Amino acid sequence: MDVLPSILLFVMGIMAGIINSAVGSGSLLTLPVLLAMGVPPGVAVRTNTIGLMFASFGSAWGFRHETKREMPWLRPLIIMTIIGAASGSLLLLFTPTRALDFVIPILIVVALLLVVFQQRIVDTLARVGKDSETRNAEVQAESDEPVGEAYKKPGLVGAMGLASVYGGFFTAAQGIIYLAVMGVGTGRSFKDVNPVKNFLSMIVNTVAALVYLIAYLFFGAEVLWLGVLILAAGGVIGGLVGARIAKRVSNRFLKGVIVVVAVIALIRQFI
Repeated sequence: MDVLPSILLFVMGIMAGIINSAVGSGSLLTLPVLLAMGVPPGVAVRTNTIGLMFASFGSAWGFRHETKREMPWLRPLIIMTIIGAASGSLLLLFTPTRALDFVIPILIVVALLLVVFQQRIVDTLARVGKDSETRNAEVQAESDEPVGEAYKKPGLVGAMGLASVYGGFFTAAQGIIYLAVMGVGTGRSFKDVNPVKNFLSMIVNTVAALVYLIAYLFFGAEVLWLGVLILAAGGVIGGLVGARIAKRVSNRFLKGVIVVVAVIALIRQFI
């Protein structure tokens, strides 16, 4: 890797850590940059996932106390998340490069749309979740069942499994999908389910990274390790300072950065 692309990737890694602290979808900064540098799609996804795995530890650690309170009800979700993440990462490994050349840019566009229309999605789901939350509160008032039992609903567990397949295959915007599924599935607010979202996202990234590491060691799956180191360093720095910066910078500005970087990288990918 040349010096200037390495510096750019490092800066984008820092920005990804900051954005993940604020609105999520930081991979939409780093992954397109890797693609624009000429890194093949499969290699880019593996490098990006392993590199930003460390930043996800920081997000989960920040909500460790809230997650601990929910832990007695999370076993089914954890198991399904591990299975889904492993399946998605294996699917990436076995998908032909020519197919990835077509699929990955499409997934980037889909993830960009999720980011651009995030507020509308959140508002719509909040209305749905509010109705569900009211019904859940009424049921809770008539029952001794703990609120956390909602995480064990078969429909929610199955939907999170599918979301985890997506996360294992392509990490960008998985947080938005997780919030949507758990918010509607449990009837709880996005603020309430956000700690669990961060915890499960960490699991997805870790499982996928382990699969890619094993594939590299035993089957020769290519990973750009210098890129991993650069992203890991940038992501950790961004994660550490992200909370402070996120309070001073508007979400609209951060989303604008995501869109501009991703669009430029996509144009670079097709010309």
